[in-house]
Amino acid sequence: MNVTIPLPDDFAARFGSEAQLGRRVLEALALDEYRANRLTKPELQEILGFRTWARLDGFLKEHGVIEAMTMSEFERDLQDMERAGL
Repeated sequence: MNVTIPLPDDFAARFGSEAQLGRRVLEALALDEYRANRLTKPELQEILGFRTWARLDGFLKEHGVIEAMTMSEFERDLQDMERAGL
């Protein structure tokens, strides 16, 4: 789905390219929905297109969302890193 929002050109110019702005809006909306418990962690990862849990966790930490890691999340991170050759 594509969504169009009206935004005055003088503001849009300050926010970067159309692609950059689209990504920022997507991230902000998805993060807000996650914080409100309307998205699960796997759903957030899918919406943002992150291949690994580690990338998702980095994104969450960048945005001040610090959570305790469960053992299953830790095991998935290890599997992701092994698949990536790390």
